[in-house]
Amino acid sequence: MRYAVFVATLAAAIAGPREGGRLLAQQKPALKAPTEADWSAVAKLPDFTGVWEVGFGPAPGRGAAPAARGGAPAGRGRAGGFAGGPQLTPDYAEKRRANLAKGAEDSQTANCLPPGMPGIMGQPYPMEFLMTPGLVTIVIEAYSQVRHIYTDGRPLPEDPEERFFGTSVGHWDNGTLVADTVGFSPQTDLDRGTPHSDKMKIVERFRLTDADTMSIETTVTDPEALTAPYTTTRNLRRHRAWTIAEYICEENNRNFVDQNGKAGINIKK
Repeated sequence: MRYAVFVATLAAAIAGPREGGRLLAQQKPALKAPTEADWSAVAKLPDFTGVWEVGFGPAPGRGAAPAARGGAPAGRGRAGGFAGGPQLTPDYAEKRRANLAKGAEDSQTANCLPPGMPGIMGQPYPMEFLMTPGLVTIVIEAYSQVRHIYTDGRPLPEDPEERFFGTSVGHWDNGTLVADTVGFSPQTDLDRGTPHSDKMKIVERFRLTDADTMSIETTVTDPEALTAPYTTTRNLRRHRAWTIAEYICEENNRNFVDQNGKAGINIKK
């Protein structure tokens, strides 16, 4: 009898809290099967589907560079700061200097960890956008990553899990996909070499500027790391004949970490 009571108590604890005998809703909403009307609504949205490339030049074996290029993030923070970089608080400016002094190879990516947000969206590798009811999925060739932007009306989590991509919730605003993202792993950077606090938030605005060009405006706010919002804009070009290739970071990996934890690269391998 005692064992039965223990099992029942354990099952209730695993299932979640109850109120008045009713199981409370969990943080993640239940997904329903999409209806024909749901698919019809997707068909009326801007067509983001297909493989896109940030314009850093041609990918190996993929032919000439696209006519329209995005290049590196353009402009500067809305309130100024040095060109192309975030305007940092003194504490985080010192942290950035210390990180950059370690060397270009001494980073998490040397250990095959992905850059995470926001850096993964600017990698010089293709990414594929998939659109389904209530969800935009981005398959990123670099590090074989998959990112989800939920457009089913759910709110941002109040206490999000810390993830490399965070948790993204989006909505459509006159043909523009607006995505809010929170909850980032401390192993990710706000910008190259710049850490962030747990209060960092990213807002992205995705829109088509022509049939095969997508503009992404990214605004980062962090009350502890930044003195002003940091906004960048990049363009992606669609390649309708491309498919995502396999990316295995450890295959032919030239990076290493020595006994002191210092990262390096073996150019002879």
